[in-house]
Amino acid sequence: MKIYIDGKYYDRENARISVFDHGLLYGDGVFEGIRIYHGKVFKLKEHIRRLYDSAKTIALEIPMNVREMEKAVIETVEINSKENGYIRLVVTRGDGSLGLDPSSCKKPTVIIIVDDIQLYPEELYKKGVKIVTASTRRIPPECLDPRIKSLNYLNNILAKIEARRSGAKEALMLTTGGLIAECTADNIFAVKEERLLTPHPCKGALDGVTRRTVFALAKARGIECAEADLCQYDLYAADECFMTGTAAELVPVVEIDDRIVADGKPGPLTLALIEDFRKLVAA
Repeated sequence: MKIYIDGKYYDRENARISVFDHGLLYGDGVFEGIRIYHGKVFKLKEHIRRLYDSAKTIALEIPMNVREMEKAVIETVEINSKENGYIRLVVTRGDGSLGLDPSSCKKPTVIIIVDDIQLYPEELYKKGVKIVTASTRRIPPECLDPRIKSLNYLNNILAKIEARRSGAKEALMLTTGGLIAECTADNIFAVKEERLLTPHPCKGALDGVTRRTVFALAKARGIECAEADLCQYDLYAADECFMTGTAAELVPVVEIDDRIVADGKPGPLTLALIEDFRKLVAA
């Protein structure tokens, strides 16, 4: 494995950043998770655009332009000869002082890791997963915009710990107002009366690239799609439910808080969208 750090490549055991990097000290930075299918980087432009949007929002100036970043990602994939895998692209604030002030960081650090990832076994894409609602609430947009894909995921990690301790694969996170926000690492969708519904990014959900792709696939099938304020009731009473994410792709949800969703099996639209998505990435 060769890891890209600031224009150079290192073996995994030699890949190092400073202990004074503010990405380590304060979670000050942004990242993207990107998939590789059949040797090609999936939705690269969309991911890079979001990376730069996140960086701009936190006043982090990435020390290379968009084209240079795209080229670096593709080159790192090629150097690692990865046909199918996962890219973790990270930009930290960089080496600085022990104070919070980011002005002490003179140059951001750019890291590109290419590796394998598998969050769920294949059988769960056919049988579905169980999730629970976490007591940990999603950080509200007025405190931190959820569209910023920052390095600080402690809020999500605490919810993930709750899920694991309850025996569930994932946790559903609510806003401070009690609305559905997202899962710890995935967006959430409900199907009700042939309508596809998902929380609005401005209400606490990441504007996921896979989320957008699912919207496009559903619309191509003539399915009505909408961003809406959803409560737990809407998921409990849904005809179908599924999660989406770069690493997870599309995962059916068949049980929420000990309540069976519909008949407890992945729904027909969910299965159709999984098939559509897999055809898309294989094309």
